[in-house]
Amino acid sequence: MNTVFLNGDFIHADQARVSVFDRGFLLGDGVYEVIPVYAGRPFRLIQHLQRLQRSLDGVRMQNPYSDDKWSDIIAQLVTENRQGDQAVYLQVTRGVAPRDHVFPEGVEPTAFVMSNPIKPLPESYKRDGIKAITVEDIRWSQCDIKAITLLPNSLLRQKAQDVGAQEALLIRDGFMTEGSASNSYAVLDGVLYTAPKDEKVLPGITRDLVLELADKAGINYREQAVSDADLHRAEEIWISSSTREVLPVTTLDDKPVATGKPGPIWQQIDALYQRYKQEGKV
Repeated sequence: MNTVFLNGDFIHADQARVSVFDRGFLLGDGVYEVIPVYAGRPFRLIQHLQRLQRSLDGVRMQNPYSDDKWSDIIAQLVTENRQGDQAVYLQVTRGVAPRDHVFPEGVEPTAFVMSNPIKPLPESYKRDGIKAITVEDIRWSQCDIKAITLLPNSLLRQKAQDVGAQEALLIRDGFMTEGSASNSYAVLDGVLYTAPKDEKVLPGITRDLVLELADKAGINYREQAVSDADLHRAEEIWISSSTREVLPVTTLDDKPVATGKPGPIWQQIDALYQRYKQEGKV
């Protein structure tokens, strides 16, 4: 039975209770983070907590804890849930108040943290690549905030699931923004492209690491959005996220991406990423 953290207490998961008047439940008024933990070590924890603070600032919400306190909470939870590699889910809502669109005053935020084992991905995802589709980006205009209101993302991811694909790549105004649950990349003429950090994309922690590794390896990259037309002629397409790491897309809209096999630049980045993890650079 898993232990979770809720508003200052570590309790069994089946004992956790949140009021039906919590604004997260009624209005989706909250933000979250997902932090992978390898061999007991949170992966790039400082960067995740910095992004949490940016999200909280973006929705004008108080951070209930300091970074040190969050770190202690995560460390204790991971220890109590001894499950090997884990994905820590952290959520903060504005708290409990009568339902009203206007922000309440004097309300304590609700803080919740849980962890679950990271599910191993099928070996075929790296050996053969994954399938993706392109869909219109129907999300709101501040996707840089990691908000718990994920219904648009879920609808888009379900569209991919319905046709046997593992991800939906989102197109807004003719250009790729990101995936429904990932950042996305394309290789064109040997150059790696990914959308710039702005209000249309989530500033991915794994994305930042991918670009750091590319820079150190001398791989040319540009933080520039790729058009839908260029995406469909790309030499390589990838996605990345905290729990799926970096995966090659080898089929897009039922057509092979280049040779239909994972490309050499992805192979290089994946090898560097795995080495980074093994060296414990978290």
